[in-house]
Amino acid sequence: MKFLELEVRTALVVHGYDENNREIVEKVDEPEFMTKLIAPTRIQSISEQYLLVTGSHGRIMYWEYRGSMDELRGRLAEAGLMLP
Repeated sequence: MKFLELEVRTALVVHGYDENNREIVEKVDEPEFMTKLIAPTRIQSISEQYLLVTGSHGRIMYWEYRGSMDELRGRLAEAGLMLP
């Protein structure tokens, strides 16, 4: 399995849905970025602000990441993880 090393901090955790099908969202205020090794298969999408990643127990998380989307796109391309 391959891993991607990134500096991230959790911004939001989605714990599921309520009876009205609205997301149950927990806002997280992590003050510092931390280095993580992330399996690329956990990444659902990437925006300028967030990585959307899967977690345990069916949760999804929005992580802020250090750097730009272009830098991250380049690293993924170098690793052969981007479609042309």
